Amino acid sequence: MAIPLDHLVINAHFATDRAAQWFRALGFTLTPRGHHSLGSINHLMMFADRYLEIVGLPTDGGRVRQELLDSPQGIDGLVFATGDAKATARALADAGFALQPVQDFSREVVSGDQRGLARFTTVRLAAGSFPAGRVYFCQHHTPEWVWRPEWLGHENQVRSMTGLTVISDDVEACERQYQRLGDPGPDFALRIVDYPAFARQFDGLPLPAAGREMFAAVHFQGGDLARIARGAGEQKLPLCWREGRLQVALPELTTLLEFLP
Repeated sequence: MAIPLDHLVINAHFATDRAAQWFRALGFTLTPRGHHSLGSINHLMMFADRYLEIVGLPTDGGRVRQELLDSPQGIDGLVFATGDAKATARALADAGFALQPVQDFSREVVSGDQRGLARFTTVRLAAGSFPAGRVYFCQHHTPEWVWRPEWLGHENQVRSMTGLTVISDDVEACERQYQRLGDPGPDFALRIVDYPAFARQFDGLPLPAAGREMFAAVHFQGGDLARIARGAGEQKLPLCWREGRLQVALPELTTLLEFLP
């Protein structure tokens, strides 16, 4: 089945403020802090039909979302879009996937002088189904409270999020597992590589330790690469220019970012 990308998730644990600071410095527009009914906080970087989410945990002693605490910091969520969460759950179960219970949750949204409620239903694959991280499907009941006009442009002029690189010791088996889910379409590439290939691609930057399957790098299209590099330098984030591309490392989040002009 067709499974268009909805969003990717970077899990910051209790370092949400620091992660948000880095992405703002790179020239992204971040949404105001959101508070999920599940016990997590977030900021989004919006594009026309998808987004990158920084998700974290509150530091004020409030409710903590355990599934985030149990997951490592870094890119830990690959989320596909669905218009009917219950139908997707049935299709995945019929295909032999183990699922967690379908989950409903919400968060309040403040946009200018307006307030609304963003509501979601998610279909989550059982923990461990994909060793690299959490894989799930998201149904937006109120997309008008997620895709707001004032959040759709970025100072760095990045136009879209176009790919995710996964490190795996068994590339062919990993590819087959993702192919079982469906086809994300031509405008989002799921790149699965072994560790040596990943190390060559990002040579010169701090790399994650070898030894586990993981979501390792997010790829973007379009943008003022000089502006992004300047922001990375101000934050002392490692960067590398390679064949017209800009690569930036977020070592504390075990995350690599790649920008194409």
